[in-house]
Amino acid sequence: MKLIVGLGNPGKEYRDTRHNFGFMVADALAEAHRIRVWGFRFHSRIGKGRVAGQEVALQKPRTFMNLSGTAVAPALRSYHLEPADLLVIHDDLDLPLGRLKITQKGGSAGHKGIASIIQQLGTDQFLRLRLGIGKPEDSEDTVDYVLRPFKSGELKQRNEVIDRAAEAIEVILTEGVEAAMNRFHGEGVKV
Repeated sequence: MKLIVGLGNPGKEYRDTRHNFGFMVADALAEAHRIRVWGFRFHSRIGKGRVAGQEVALQKPRTFMNLSGTAVAPALRSYHLEPADLLVIHDDLDLPLGRLKITQKGGSAGHKGIASIIQQLGTDQFLRLRLGIGKPEDSEDTVDYVLRPFKSGELKQRNEVIDRAAEAIEVILTEGVEAAMNRFHGEGVKV
């Protein structure tokens, strides 16, 4: 089994923000594979099902982003999984909107949700699907930027990224990480 975690913040006010990009992909994956992510365990909405024939648990922490590890670590332990069985989907300021990047380890690069997971697990050896959101303009505060909804002109590109990310997860599960990296790294979504 794999634990697939979409990161975001709980609450209606954050629903369509850049920081909730991970939630959006988890929701799309759940809908496409008819997985009900509704149960409440591990400070999360969670559901089990199959994606591309592989048993998965889909998790959306209900902690705020900075405390994501307090939801992910107990879920991993409860399902008797190792960090290598974890895939975290999250927004990334260092990638332009439209780009996906799959990484297997590394630091948090300033992402507080990833930092919390690393701290709680005691390792950075887990898979990440990084979703580019671009950087704020010089005068805009980073926190304000990530907590602001996508602009109307970005919605088509955002939706295409969600579809590509869900497809990338299926490839990871069926063909492996390297096949997904080869297929989904590169230019990104163009609009």
